[in-house]
Amino acid sequence: MAPSRPLLTVRGSEGLYMVNGPPHFTESTVFPRESGKNCKVYTFSKDGTLFAWGNGEKVNIISVTNKELLHSFDLPKAVCLEFSPKNTVLATWQPYTTSKDGTAGTPNLQLYDVKSGTCLKSFIQKKMQNWCPSWSEDENLCARNVNNEVHFFENNNFNTIANKLHLQKINDFVLSPGPQPYKVAVYVPGSKGAPSFVRLYQYPNFGGPHAALANKSFFKADKVTMLWNKKATAVLVIASTDVDKTGASYYGEQTLHYIATNGESAVVQLPKNGPIYDVVWNSSSTEFCAVYGFMPAKATIFNLKCDPVFDFGTGPRNAAYYSPHGHILVLAGFGNLRGQMEVWDVKNYKLISKPVASDSTYFAWCPDGEHILTATCAPRLRVNNGYKIWHYTGSILHKYDVPSNGELWQVSWQPFLDGIFPAKTITYQAVPSEVPSEVPKVATAYRPPALRNKPITNSKLHEEEPPQNMKPQLGNDKPLSKTALKNQRKHEAKKAAKQEARSDKSPDLAPTPVPQSTPRNTISQSTSGDPDIDKKIKNLKKKLKAIEQLKEQAATGKQLEKNQLEKIQKETALLQELEDLELGI
Repeated sequence: MAPSRPLLTVRGSEGLYMVNGPPHFTESTVFPRESGKNCKVYTFSKDGTLFAWGNGEKVNIISVTNKELLHSFDLPKAVCLEFSPKNTVLATWQPYTTSKDGTAGTPNLQLYDVKSGTCLKSFIQKKMQNWCPSWSEDENLCARNVNNEVHFFENNNFNTIANKLHLQKINDFVLSPGPQPYKVAVYVPGSKGAPSFVRLYQYPNFGGPHAALANKSFFKADKVTMLWNKKATAVLVIASTDVDKTGASYYGEQTLHYIATNGESAVVQLPKNGPIYDVVWNSSSTEFCAVYGFMPAKATIFNLKCDPVFDFGTGPRNAAYYSPHGHILVLAGFGNLRGQMEVWDVKNYKLISKPVASDSTYFAWCPDGEHILTATCAPRLRVNNGYKIWHYTGSILHKYDVPSNGELWQVSWQPFLDGIFPAKTITYQAVPSEVPSEVPKVATAYRPPALRNKPITNSKLHEEEPPQNMKPQLGNDKPLSKTALKNQRKHEAKKAAKQEARSDKSPDLAPTPVPQSTPRNTISQSTSGDPDIDKKIKNLKKKLKAIEQLKEQAATGKQLEKNQLEKIQKETALLQELEDLELGI
């Protein structure tokens, strides 16, 4: 039996309601529309069979499959809801308040048994950040961060702490996905000259100096983001500082680290300086994509050795999204960028489409791996609110614009478990659509009055780098080591020098003027008699020779770095300087 299509849940000034997924896009009867502006939160269970929402008076749970109301809890101030992985527990959070006389407030984090509706446990959780306990996928383990300790509960028994992980000033932790053995990554910020560090442990082995599976320390870290891969074999750590002391970036400074459960760790070398906007794992757990560098940003796929596999070049992007099956990657520029998207087939590294979703504040893949949701939501943007459903080939299949006096606050897909929707063969032909494709308005650049009647020159502020495959070519399965690369460059330089010497020996057949692009034929071998001038001439010749080698490398198709291209641009000025010195000017 084919799976039902994922539903779309919409929350805004028009109320809370559900829409049938593609290809119908009609309002669903699973959930009767709840009008009014009081709904502050909703959530699906991990498998999409349960739906909970708070309407300002109660938190309700319904079964999506049979539309039955299961429970209703008296929680008028609830702003956060979360189901445990196997739908056993519903966690709710309300803002923490203290009484006027300064006495401690009542517990504001409740854990309810979904089957019986009884409250299993209440905790005081003051901060909204990381409010929800973390469960293992089989729910045998649950963990909370409490006063520099991580408390572990087993089999949803919250009255007994089964284990504790205590380190000085634990700031954050992330429980690994997948089955046993359970692993946990913890972050401890640095203090008094001591570095910050991230450690990986296997539950319940926390004691002793050698208990950690891996450890990575770093000085430049005011906060970190820890990302487990799906197979729980490695963690990516984005370490961020609030202020870039070099003054190069307004966003502070970021570094990317790789830590494996076998003890290996490395700093991921990013070829372009600047912020790290996004890092995502592929569902295969064998590669990850990073979007980084000052605009136009670079995007690169790395393997588990942290070697680059494919470079997507540069472009206006700040986010990356793998499809649920991991076979398609979307690179996008949202927020203060124009909403350009690049949809890539990551098996063949071919560009599928380049749609533009202007003013988007939200992006999500549909669980079927074929459709994409983009939305413009308040309060980030309070005008032109609405959402669009796309096919990954770039066609808009459905579009909804909120009335001008209304707002859209949240929209999301109904989740499904992995494997429910099989991966389909990638198509490059845009699917047909009845919704007219939008042509984004291209804002013309400002031209000062003095230039308005003159022809427009196609000058670019930045030269964009094209995509390039970084995989070793056929016949060379292993990537070259640093020594091999050095020897290869030496060999290429010698070859270039031999070619240059050969061209120097060949006499000019005709007294034609020598073009500036061949400096070696204009270099005179005479000396001026002044040792300082001779030294300058020698240095200029060396620079020109290096430029010639770079040009030969470029002619063979090698991608040159920015500083190498700048060297080539200085060739004319160097030739003129050399000519002046040789003529004694």
